[in-house]
This record gives sequence, C-alpha cells and structure tokens, in this order.
Amino acid sequence: MDAVNLPVGNLLAGQHALVTGGARGIGRAVALHLAQAGADVTVADLRPEDVESTARAVRQFGRRATAVGADVATDAGRRAIVEAANSGIGSIDILVNNAGIIQIVEPFAMTEADWDRMLGINAKAVFFLSQLVLPGMVERRRGSVISLASMAGKAATGVNSLHYNVSKAAVIAMTKTLAHAVAKSGVRVNCVCPGIIDTEMWRQIDREQGQRILGLAEGALIDQRIAQVPLGRAGTPEDVARVILFLASPLADYMTGQAINITGGTITY
Repeated sequence: MDAVNLPVGNLLAGQHALVTGGARGIGRAVALHLAQAGADVTVADLRPEDVESTARAVRQFGRRATAVGADVATDAGRRAIVEAANSGIGSIDILVNNAGIIQIVEPFAMTEADWDRMLGINAKAVFFLSQLVLPGMVERRRGSVISLASMAGKAATGVNSLHYNVSKAAVIAMTKTLAHAVAKSGVRVNCVCPGIIDTEMWRQIDREQGQRILGLAEGALIDQRIAQVPLGRAGTPEDVARVILFLASPLADYMTGQAINITGGTITY
C-alpha cells in the first residue's frame, strides 16, 4: 500500500481563511478550529468588539488575524470584507459563509420586508460573497467554500420559519450548482446542515416560538426537539466546526457539491 502524504498534524498550514458571522457561536468556533489547524483567519461580523475578541483568540494560536466589522447584506459590506482579508492576510483559500439570521413569524403574517431580509442575508449574501472570492480560487486552481445551510433546508422543521427554510434550501441548491461551475479548476464547494445546536439562534427560537407562540416554559421547546434526536443531545458549535475543518482540509479533497448533515441522526438524507 502506498504511503499517504497528508499534513495531518497541521492540516491548513499556509492557508488563508475568511469566516463570516465569526463573533460568536458556530462562526467563532470555526475560526478557532481553522487557526488551530494552521490557517490565518479574517473574521467578519456586524459586532466590531466581539469580532475583535475572536481575532485575538486566533492570534493566541500564533496565527495572523484580521477583524472586520461589516454587513454581508450589502455589496459595500461584502467588498470591504474581501478587501480586508486580501490586504490583511492574503488571498482567500477558504471561505466559510456562516453569517445568518432567524425570524419566527406566521406564514400569512410575513411581510415582503421579512422575506427580503431573510433571503438577502441567508442566501443572496452567500452567493455574492462567493462570487467575489471564487474567481481568485479558480485562477490559483485551489480553494474551498463551505456555507452554512441547515436541516431546515431539507425538512420543513417549522411553519413559522418558512422563509428561513427557503433560504437554507437555496444554499443547498447554490452549493451543488457552484460546485459544478468550478470543479474543473480543483476548487471545492460544500455546505453543512446543522440541526439543534446550542447557540443563541436556538435560544431565540425557544423564546419566540416556544415561549411566545406556544406558551411553553423556557427551554421546553428545545427539550422536546432534543428528545427526537437519535444521539440524545443538542450539538455544539465545536461539533459543526470540526466538520467544516474537515471539509476545508486536504482530507476532503474528493468531496464537492455535498450538503453534510450535522444533526445527531435526525436527518439521514
């Protein structure tokens, strides 16, 4: 058997990563995992102080870090993020489209503004930020894009988050299409589909859906959902970050166009 020559001890040495929504939760965990694996990281978020906190944590691993306070929902914000990454750490080898929002609203009470905001941040921004970064990856014939979809993009997990579900299904379709568009250049595009993850977003769902709409006690909705998870627990940001690290690394060199479930067995397709 031929020896396998992979930099297992330092998977991402010399790589430059951009992580959006990196101030907390999954985005922060991803930034730290990538840094620990050897990557320099640009962290972008709306919260300048919190994003700088993540950048400081990245530097503790001996990696370079750039913090950017900008809005992925705007063209100017996306361009500012990419420019800051390019000038701060160098051309982007790994793009993690993590920034996203949730809103609980009954389908027939949803406004056009609700719809546009959700799709604008969760889907449109993913495409146009990828559009800014992918040509450089194609030119250099290397790179990896990983976007945050959701199990909600595969199953109707809640009627009061219809536009969220649509936005995440869009990310899955976008991933498959972009993967085909750049595959011949050796660039890979994948997405992950988390389930119940212990983050502020799920606490927001508990407040707005469980407590406000269903009249449940604090945490009861989350407990109900966890009871349906075959592995019997909520996921952690680190559970998601480890899969993203794998997809960004040479270990996943033969994987593209995939929507990987991180749901504790809740979704198996």
